Amino acid sequence: MVTHYQQRASAGLIIAESSPVSTQGIGYPYTPGTYTTEQVDSWRKLTHAVHQADGKIFIQLQHCGRISHPTLQPGGEVPVSASAIKPTGQAVTYEGKKDFVYPRALETYEIPEVVEQFGFAAQMAKEAGFDGVEVHGANGYLIDQFLRDGTNQRNDVYGGNIESRMRLLNEVIDSILETWPSNRIGIRLTPENSFNSMYDSNPQENFEYVLQQLNYRNISYVHILEGDMMKNKRTLNYQALRESFKGVYIANNSYNLERAQKSLKNNSADLIAFGTPFLANPDLVYRLKKGIPLNQADHSTFYGGNEKGYIDYPFFSTQV
Repeated sequence: MVTHYQQRASAGLIIAESSPVSTQGIGYPYTPGTYTTEQVDSWRKLTHAVHQADGKIFIQLQHCGRISHPTLQPGGEVPVSASAIKPTGQAVTYEGKKDFVYPRALETYEIPEVVEQFGFAAQMAKEAGFDGVEVHGANGYLIDQFLRDGTNQRNDVYGGNIESRMRLLNEVIDSILETWPSNRIGIRLTPENSFNSMYDSNPQENFEYVLQQLNYRNISYVHILEGDMMKNKRTLNYQALRESFKGVYIANNSYNLERAQKSLKNNSADLIAFGTPFLANPDLVYRLKKGIPLNQADHSTFYGGNEKGYIDYPFFSTQV
């Protein structure tokens, strides 16, 4: 991991992989958390390497919520969520794929503990040497499960209208603000992505509201996956979403150089996030500047867990 991230330190900003904020937040095997001193010591080696290469790196703080399995949870407990609604599909476990189970709806009195998990992980991220944190409010994980009405059918102060469904996110940001200044905090959102059985009845209106409200906390950026990566379509007015937020707007989802330049020129985004191209091209910035063809990603190695497809993609041969 140290090698992987140091290789990519030429990025304007590295947003590291999603990191569970607690044992309860784990949803996949072998995901590196940010809640123990041992994890902090390991992350510190990574952030030091990136900084030595003049890079900047934020960590993405995650609680998977219902996208987990009892075999991944402390004491074999069922995963938690906004409501007891089971996602379709299978969880990835140490014993192979297993069908998702019905999650347990968090009790109202339990939610402050979840907020505290994010706050503590933010403190640990600072100790680990990160330059900032990105809240994972996307892709069907816990915060997204609260934001969208397809998964949030609560009747307490955390459910109902979008103002109430956003309460958890606001409290999480406030807990992080106790450690980090607002200009070192970002958030990832996926307004219409159906990944992990997600749905919202009115994503345009609801997420315009979310972005408008985020202005009051003056966070640095929003990182938006534009469209539905499962259905390969884009139906929302993302320009309206972009204009709802006064900070930095980072656009994401299958951008290439031409599309990225067009988006920046049209003021549709302030920054563009590259995922797969940066995985396959540690020197992506150099290649884009020089018009050098890109390495193609080997999808068979995704989530493979070793160095193949992770640190063995070649740099351009003539680069010093």
